[in-house]
Amino acid sequence: MDAKLSPDQGLNISGIVLASLLAVGLGTTAFLLDSMANRLPWQPMSLTLPLILCAMGSGAVGYWVIPLLQALKTGQIIREDGPQAHLKKAGTPTMGGIFFIPVGLIIACILSNFATDVLAVSALTISYGLIGWLDDWQILRRKSNKGISPGTKLALQVGFAAVFCLWLMFNQPSNITNIALPWVSFTLPLGFLFWPLAGFVLVAESNATNLTDGIDGLAAGTVAIALLALGALVAPTAPELMVFCAALSGGCLGFLAHNRNPARVFMGDTGSLALGGALAAVALLTNTLVALFILSGIFFVETLSVMAQVSYYKATKGPDGKGKRLFKMAPLHHHLELTGWSELQVVGVFYVIAAILATICLAIAPF
Repeated sequence: MDAKLSPDQGLNISGIVLASLLAVGLGTTAFLLDSMANRLPWQPMSLTLPLILCAMGSGAVGYWVIPLLQALKTGQIIREDGPQAHLKKAGTPTMGGIFFIPVGLIIACILSNFATDVLAVSALTISYGLIGWLDDWQILRRKSNKGISPGTKLALQVGFAAVFCLWLMFNQPSNITNIALPWVSFTLPLGFLFWPLAGFVLVAESNATNLTDGIDGLAAGTVAIALLALGALVAPTAPELMVFCAALSGGCLGFLAHNRNPARVFMGDTGSLALGGALAAVALLTNTLVALFILSGIFFVETLSVMAQVSYYKATKGPDGKGKRLFKMAPLHHHLELTGWSELQVVGVFYVIAAILATICLAIAPF
């Protein structure tokens, strides 16, 4: 008799295959980009070595940390009004960002010889991770989906963004206030207006990656793609930040060993806010905001879907206080689930879109 796989076994194998394809794809891409730029893939100042070291490191550390998170009863609280398939995820440990983010930052600092810029973006990343940790901790403490208040979260995000912008103001050349396309000779001088824009980018990017973190492996995989592409883009002018991006991308890949469908751990706000802050901080330091906007296409659309849902609901609110919904549920990935897509289908398609956006940036950028 032929042995048949159970639905859970089939799901597990599919999740492993998807995560493995992403890991092999990013590893191969890093190696090719290093070769094209005449960098030795095994040297510290490369894309390949930081990516591989952090993928292995965060993957290994996860086997120790996840049982600890389970023992501490950090099980995720699942929204009852969300996709019903998610209800079985209740109790899965969250706060996974506490292990893969530090692994990436530590290795990035060591390989870059503790470069000042890497220390600065690492500090911003840790700060945003701390905000996420506070939110996750409050959710677990209250056993509800409500963490710290939106006002408190925003105030902390703005506060840390202001500190980072002050550091930028006094430690970077004046031409950082010119918005540049990395592939053409064009700059848009903003002067003082650059600083409120910088603060907005930090807050918006962190919240956008946070909204994208709603399906097993979705945020970790799409951010890993964006980080590696951003690292390749900034390599000619900021090799130390290339190492930072590659290391954090590798950290995401190692995390996927545990977060791919079906997930054994979620990154929580601890991870998602930190990742968004890291992307924005590197883009601000290297004047690659336009490239960041392209690389963040998925995060941007996810955010727009939430804004459109809320706005439409308020605009159509009737005398009974109830409005209409533009989507079955926001963000967009939940809408797709409720229209019949499986989690793996959503994640797979989003990976492909993220890879296309990254390829567009890399194809027209000089090396």
